[in-house]
Amino acid sequence: MSKVIVIGGGVAGMSAAHELVERGFQVEIFERNPSYVGGKARSVDAPGTNQLDPALFLPGEHGFRFFPGFYKHVTDTMKRIPVGPGKSAFDNLVSTENMMMTQAGAQPMVMPVNFPTSIEGVKEIFRSFQTVASELSDKEIEFFAGKIWQLMTSCKDRYTQEYDAISWWDFTESDRMSSAYQRLLSGGLTRSLVACKAQTGSTRTCGTILLQLLYLMMDPVAHDTDRVFNAPTNDAWLGPWLAHLQAHGVVYHRGVEVTALRTQGGKISGIQYQQDGRSASAGGADDWYVLATPIERAANLINEDMLKIDAGLKNIITLAPNVEWMNGIQFYLNRRLDLNRGHTMYTDSNWALTSVSQVQFWPDYDLSRRGNGTVVSILSVDISNWVAPGDFNNKAAIDCSKEEIREEVWKQLQAELNVGGVVQLTDDMLVGYYLDEDVRPSPTPVSNAVKAHMADADQAGFHQMINLEPLLVNQINTWAIRPEAVTGIANLFLASDYVRTHTDLATMEGANEAARRAVNGILAASHSDAPSCDIWELHTPLILRVLQEVDAFRFAKGEPWN
Repeated sequence: MSKVIVIGGGVAGMSAAHELVERGFQVEIFERNPSYVGGKARSVDAPGTNQLDPALFLPGEHGFRFFPGFYKHVTDTMKRIPVGPGKSAFDNLVSTENMMMTQAGAQPMVMPVNFPTSIEGVKEIFRSFQTVASELSDKEIEFFAGKIWQLMTSCKDRYTQEYDAISWWDFTESDRMSSAYQRLLSGGLTRSLVACKAQTGSTRTCGTILLQLLYLMMDPVAHDTDRVFNAPTNDAWLGPWLAHLQAHGVVYHRGVEVTALRTQGGKISGIQYQQDGRSASAGGADDWYVLATPIERAANLINEDMLKIDAGLKNIITLAPNVEWMNGIQFYLNRRLDLNRGHTMYTDSNWALTSVSQVQFWPDYDLSRRGNGTVVSILSVDISNWVAPGDFNNKAAIDCSKEEIREEVWKQLQAELNVGGVVQLTDDMLVGYYLDEDVRPSPTPVSNAVKAHMADADQAGFHQMINLEPLLVNQINTWAIRPEAVTGIANLFLASDYVRTHTDLATMEGANEAARRAVNGILAASHSDAPSCDIWELHTPLILRVLQEVDAFRFAKGEPWN
C-alpha cells in the first residue's frame, strides 16, 4: 500500500489526508503545533480562563470563522465528517441573517438584497453607501458601479492576462476619488473582506472574490450567503475531523517541526524533523509527499537540490514575502451583546475592524462554568490593517503591546457602536480578552527613543510585535508565477493556498481545493483506479455569461472591454 507523508496539519493537510485515506492510501501528517490541529482555522483554550473548572476554558481563535455560500470544496469535505448520529460537520454551519456597516457618530447601513441584472441595478446597490458617508457623490457611486459591472461582464482571459497586472486601487481609479470613496468602496471592501491592500492587491483576486460575495448577498433565493459555526471551531469541526481521520488510520504527529526535505535520484527521499529537542527522519524515495505548509514555511524548505530538479519551485520563495496580517481578538463580556445577526464592518476604523457576536449562534454552548462564571457574550474581532495609525493612540497595531492593542480596538468599537444616544459597549462589560497567540512580542524590540534616531528605511524590520502566521495576499503580476499542485519532482505535490486554484484566495476553501488538486496528482502519478477528487469552478450567473462571451470575442481580437 502506498504511503503519503503530509507536511503541515492545517486545513490543507487534513483535507489531503481525508481524500487520500478514502482512496486507500496510508497517510502520516507532521504538524508543528503541539496542541492544536487545523492551522489558522483552529480555536484555542484561552490561557487562564479555566478559573472555575480546570478542564473548561473560554474559546479564543486566530480569527472568526466565515463560510460564504460560494465555498464548495471545504463544505463538501465537512459533509463527510460525522459529528453524531446522522449528522456531519456541515450541519453545524448556520446562516447569518444580515451584514452591518457602522460609522462613527451615525446610524449603520443596511444593504439591498436584489440581484442586479444591469448596470443600473449595480448603481442602486452602492447608493446605499451614502447613508454612511454623505460626501460620497452620485458620480463616484456610478463610476464604482461601472467598474463592478465591468468585472461582472469580463471574460476569464481578461482576468488572467489583464486584470492580474492591475492593482485594485488603480482599477478603481482611487487616487482621483474622495476619501469616502477610498474608505468605503475601493479600500474598505477589500481590506475588511480579503485582508488585501488595495494599492498592491491584484484586481484579478479582489474582483473575483468581491463578485462572489455580491452575487450571494443580492440573490433573493440564496440562504447561505454568510455562514458561521454553531460552536467554537474545534468543537464543531476540527475535533470531530481529527477523530475521523485517526479512526481511518491517519497517523497524526504533533509538535513536529520539519526542517528539511532530502532528495535522491530526482525524487524526495525523506524528511528531517525536530521533536522534543531531538532530530529524526522519516520517509523514503518510494513514498509520496504533500507539502501543505503556508507559503513562508514552504519557502524555507525549498533547497538547492530541489531547485536542480524543478527550478520552478523558486517561485515559492519569490511569493513568500506577499503576506499581510489578519488576526483576531476576542472580548469576553458580562452582558449580552448580539449587535446584528451577522458580521459587522467598522467603516471608520483605521485598523479595518470586522466583528461577529458569537454566542447568539451557539445555542448549546454553556459559558456558565468558563472564565470566572460571569461571561455571557463573546465579541470576536478581526484586525485587518496592522500598519495604519490607531484612531486614538496614533500607533500602528504592529507597534503596540498586547494591552495597547486591546485598548485601541475597544475604543474603535465604542466609537462606532455607541451612536445616537444608544450605548451598546461600556467599559464595565469587559471581563477579559484574548489576542491571537500568533501575535506576540518581538524577541528584538526597538524602543521609540532608538527609532527616533533611525532612518525610516532602517525601522522597517523592527516592530513591537511579530506574527507567526500571516496571511498570503495575491499581489499584482503573481498569477503567472504561482505553482500548480503537481511539481517537477515526481513524488512531491503542493497543497496550500498559494497554489493555483479557482478560489484564488488564502482561505480554507482555497486550501481544500489545493489539497484536492494535490491528491489528484498523486492518483495520476500512482496510476490509481480510485476516483478523482471533485473540483468546482466559481459561480457565474447565467444572465452574465452571454456578455462574458461577447467580451471573450473582443479580447481575442485585442480590443478593450466595452
